[in-house]
Amino acid sequence: MSRPLVGIIGNAYSINDDYPVQAAGVHNIEAVSQLVEATTLIVPSLPQANDIDHLVEALDGFVFTGARPNVHPEEYGEVETEAHGTFDRDRDRTTLPLIRACVERGVPVLGICRGFQEFNVAFGGTLHPEIRDLPGRDNHRMPPDGTIEEKFAPRHEILLTKGGKFEAVFGAQMVMTNSLHGQGICKAGPRVVVEGYAPDGTPEAIHIRDASNFAMAVQWHPEWNAAADVVSRPLFHAFGAALAR
Repeated sequence: MSRPLVGIIGNAYSINDDYPVQAAGVHNIEAVSQLVEATTLIVPSLPQANDIDHLVEALDGFVFTGARPNVHPEEYGEVETEAHGTFDRDRDRTTLPLIRACVERGVPVLGICRGFQEFNVAFGGTLHPEIRDLPGRDNHRMPPDGTIEEKFAPRHEILLTKGGKFEAVFGAQMVMTNSLHGQGICKAGPRVVVEGYAPDGTPEAIHIRDASNFAMAVQWHPEWNAAADVVSRPLFHAFGAALAR
């Protein structure tokens, strides 16, 4: 039986700080390979190397991964400030049109962390440059100390919309997740439906309204320890089921 082919969005990286490469996290690759039961392909975030139409035709689905650089505020009509952090304009120019094209053509897409934010910007939403600076909000960034396992450990609950798509996936209205992000949704795009919130009101789970196939994204990192995590497994399984439609 053939396996679906899933593109995992790559990120700019430098070997020894001087040799540019495109890379994807092993945890993302393993989660898609093991839980989605798909063959994985790293899609470079290089607009000059990709043709969006060809990508959408060639692959069965896409995972838009997390990344340290943020979506450039010009993409949602705001001016760059120091608070917005670092950027990867090549990734912006790759992922935003690719997300829109996939949703338009019914190709399943899953967004993770930065990918979650890309879903919102792709459909007309805006972002807060730094969640922890907002009154009443918590610090959602990666803890500065501890082992990698401790940094990716569950940190807070997510309350999901009763009767929504995410409750159907998880079989529960409350789930525990990790938290490793600085930015977050300010204004949701017209087609962006927020179905999950952290205790401080930060949006954490979204889907694209009227998408004909799977178009869901989460602000946390489900790829970490995905096979053993009770929240991650059903999310990747649901994405995998959509690839078989």
